[in-house]
Amino acid sequence: MNVLDSFLFIALPYVALLIFFIGTIVRYRATKFSVSSLSSQFLESKSLFWGSVPFHFGIIILFFGHLIGFLFPDTVLAFNSEPVRLLIIEISAFIAGLVLLFGLCMLLYRRLSNERVAVVTTKMDIFVELLILAEVVIGLLVAYNYQWGSSWFAAVLTPYLWSIFFLQPEIEAVSAMPWLLKAHVVGAYLIVALFPFSRLVHVLVAPLHYIARPYQRVLWNWGRKEVRNPSTKWTQHRPENT
Repeated sequence: MNVLDSFLFIALPYVALLIFFIGTIVRYRATKFSVSSLSSQFLESKSLFWGSVPFHFGIIILFFGHLIGFLFPDTVLAFNSEPVRLLIIEISAFIAGLVLLFGLCMLLYRRLSNERVAVVTTKMDIFVELLILAEVVIGLLVAYNYQWGSSWFAAVLTPYLWSIFFLQPEIEAVSAMPWLLKAHVVGAYLIVALFPFSRLVHVLVAPLHYIARPYQRVLWNWGRKEVRNPSTKWTQHRPENT
């Protein structure tokens, strides 16, 4: 263990979490209407589709894959005890990473090449996308060079991450990891720290309640069958609410 490892894997995660929580609360209280993705779809939508869909598809799979490894490490290790299942997980995760990389490249290309979108693009937008791009590329290199990541993540990184939350950091195992893996971990901390200052913050206010109810409610003043029936005579009288 050296001073740099102590800073990167003890100080940095706490600084990132502190900035994340305080910064998000302050931003929401001060400018809550800016807590969104600030969509530019009305400016251009075709390339946005080919960027946004694979980006969200890939990042959701990888996020929950990491989350499961963090919350249920013993279950993951038991599941991976069967070589075929481990191979399926590894291949699926790598494909999700490639899909995410494709979507991110499309989004970055769109933001830089489309004049209308470029006008509403900030330096923070570019910086965050480049940071995520670097994180994805490093993640793919890690998956390629250090196979069976779902197992060593659950066995090595999960205990370290839990030690951070329990305020008893144990970084010996992390300090011994190759620099590529360390870079991937540090990149994740930087992304967390930038959440309150970027469009990423919209993830925290995603309209998940629409999963349980439709995003649009239609109230019928007439019986819907009567309204839709082409033989129904037209009337100028306003229907009464039912």
